[in-house]
Parts: sequence; C-alpha cells; structure tokens
Amino acid sequence: MTDLDADRPPSGHILQELGFALARAGDEMRGSALVTPQMWAPGTTRLRTSILATWSDHAAGLLAVEGLAPRVPVTLELDVHAYQQPPGEGGIHAVARTVKAGRSIVVCSVDFTDDHGMPVALSTASFMAAPDPGLTMPPGVALLDSRDDPGERLQVPFAERARCERREPGVAVLHRSDDGLNSAQTVNGGLVALAVEEAALSVAPGATLSSIAMRYLRPVRVGPAVASAAVHAGLGRVEVRDAGSDDRLAVVATTRAFDR
Repeated sequence: MTDLDADRPPSGHILQELGFALARAGDEMRGSALVTPQMWAPGTTRLRTSILATWSDHAAGLLAVEGLAPRVPVTLELDVHAYQQPPGEGGIHAVARTVKAGRSIVVCSVDFTDDHGMPVALSTASFMAAPDPGLTMPPGVALLDSRDDPGERLQVPFAERARCERREPGVAVLHRSDDGLNSAQTVNGGLVALAVEEAALSVAPGATLSSIAMRYLRPVRVGPAVASAAVHAGLGRVEVRDAGSDDRLAVVATTRAFDR
C-alpha cells in the first residue's frame, strides 16, 4: 500500500508543476489542466498516460479522504485506460466520483475529457483506511480546493524533472527527492506510475501506453524506486522495488501500448 498524498502538493513539488487545478462540485471533484510539450511521452506528441494516473490519484484521493476521515487513506489499486491516443495540446478535464464508500474501503471513478467534451480516458481507484488507527487526517483536509493558480509549470520533460532515468531497456530508476514525496515522506504514488511507464516504454521507443493498472503493496520509503518491465506483444508486466529497502516489492503493474 502506498501512503496517499493527504494534501495537495506543496509549492515547489514536482506534481504541482503539472498545473492540475481541483475544485469541489457537489458530490464530485473536478479538475483541469493544460497539456504542454513537457508532458508528452518521449518521441511522441501525446500526453503521458502516467500523468492521467497521477491526476486520477489526486482527484480520487481527496474523495477518499472525505469518505474515510478521520482515518488516513492509502491507495490499493489504480488503473487508467485511454480510449485513443491522448491529445498533445489543449485542456484535459477530470470528473471524479465515489462509486462505493464503506467503513474501510472507498472506490472512485474518474472520467477524462478534452476541451470538446470527447472522452479521453477512464480510471478507477480504490483506497483503504491505514491499518494503524492512530493515523488520522488533520482537520479541514477534506475541504481542500485548488482553484488558485498552481504556480510554475514544467520547464523540462516530466521524467527529467522527476529524476526518472532509463537504466537499460526494460528498467527505469526513479530517484527519491524531497520535492517528490507525499505527506508521509514516501515516494509519491503518481511518480511511481511514471517509473512504471518509463520501464514499459523503454523497450518500445516512440510508443504511448493505452493503459496502466497498478496494485500498491507497500510505499517506497528509501528509494530509489526501480521499475523492471517484461513486455510481449505490447502487453507489459512491471515490478517496482524499493532498492534502498532490501529491494522490497512495492508495486506490481500491467501496461499495454497502443498499436503503432
């Protein structure tokens, strides 16, 4: 299980530079962001699927905070499936809804559309209350609203900014950094999605992912996070391990690339 960002990324956080602004709208969380070239998958002019996963985790996570308060939610599973190649320009809009809210589990859906209202991707995320009942959320976190200007936007490609490097075909390394942590001081789950994507794309240059499905087993506390992918016929199996913590398995994921 990965510790969820209990609050929006602080100023200077890597994810803040993605420009995703969130606001409460009745029972929904609604977000939007402008796609820039720094968000493209390498060798393409298409938005990274891992960025959609990051935005889904953020929007759905705030609903989970409300559903499980005062307990701290942790992400169990997160998947994103794109209908077609994501756009490379214009706005992306997200609507997150609670599908099920139990005493210990919250399941949310997130729908992404473009500026014309056309579907871009769909996502599902599930969260559970942290096993330690002593962990509680600070008052007011569930009321967070990110209408204000998110601040500086990415100036370099997302992977470069996040210090995520391709070590060899099938292997990507995400280095731990203070501006890439969540409120529990572990590696942000959205950045782990980037490592999964980079590992899968490193054996398919110029491709983009049509889907990412991740199961979080434990947080990456020490780092670096090392993602290893085995890909056949466009379908990938990816494992992410915490290299600084005896190579403990943190995330298992599956990916699929669009046909080129």
